Amino acid sequence: MTEGILMKGNEALAEAAIRAGCNFYVGYPITPQNEVLEYMCWRMEQSGGEFIQSESEIAAVNILLGAAAAGARGMISSSGPGFSLFQEGISYLVAGDIPAVIVDVARYGSGIGEISQGQCDYSLVTRGNGHGDSHLIVLTPASVQETADLTALAFDLAEKYRHPVIILSDAAIGQMMEPVVLPEPQKADIDRYDWTVKGCLSENKPRLITNLFYYMDDYDRFLRDKYESMRQNEQRWESFCVDDAEIIIVAYGISSRVSREVVRKARDEGIKLGMIRLITAYPFPEKAFEHLDNCKAFVTVEMSAVGHLADDVRLADRCAHPVYSICTGINVPERDEILTTVKSIADKNAGGR
Repeated sequence: MTEGILMKGNEALAEAAIRAGCNFYVGYPITPQNEVLEYMCWRMEQSGGEFIQSESEIAAVNILLGAAAAGARGMISSSGPGFSLFQEGISYLVAGDIPAVIVDVARYGSGIGEISQGQCDYSLVTRGNGHGDSHLIVLTPASVQETADLTALAFDLAEKYRHPVIILSDAAIGQMMEPVVLPEPQKADIDRYDWTVKGCLSENKPRLITNLFYYMDDYDRFLRDKYESMRQNEQRWESFCVDDAEIIIVAYGISSRVSREVVRKARDEGIKLGMIRLITAYPFPEKAFEHLDNCKAFVTVEMSAVGHLADDVRLADRCAHPVYSICTGINVPERDEILTTVKSIADKNAGGR
């Protein structure tokens, strides 16, 4: 490991990707992820990889598809409307069993929306990602250090499952500066896998990347088994003060950082509050909701208008407890406002299960 240095979240993500062996990056400018593209434009050449600024997000994701099919350890990044334009390309990556890393530094709002931080892409990344039966592992960092760590993990998981993986950051995490320890560099040989396209001039037999649906006798079972393996083996979360908690906050990203302070403040005031912090949004960490014997209610805290997390919490809890949502929209949640709501919920659920 190298010494800790002060870096912006987006730049730490880019550097961690290169050190994880990323040798191909393609993207198109959009706030608030521009630092990823800007960093890659000089650093990728320096590290011996390939950088492309495409003419659009639609072009970018299809360029990534080709590079990844040829064996490149590839990454793409965007935000908001740009990420929406990736959807068809993502479904083709899934259909072809092709690994790649896709970064969404989320911003607020539908359509053009706002360029400020937001967490309203949750439903898209966990239930969208193109037409058909597309599910992607979704990693949700809550610090600059975790951004670097999960970026390295994303490439490993993509190749483990031969499947694209999403890093769901947000503008607050992407723009903040914190100390980070970066991993030692590694290289990824473009010819390391025998399934990749080698080209017509290769000494090996030419290969094509095709939609597996048409060439597998039991594609349905293959895909279900892959997703089940993800669900069983890749759930990641942090439980904070949940053992005796009567109310449990569920949050991720920047909202989880504020929520941690809410838990500490509530505990000082005698309120048994805890938090489950998502590290994976997909697969959702259902195992974190087991054996919460004292729980009376859950509260989701997120920067959205409608409360995307609530349905997944209800499913994980099997609708055993009420689920409330604190939706702060474009504003980063504030500790005292969350605590006031938690106290109101505590009063409402006092004495009940």
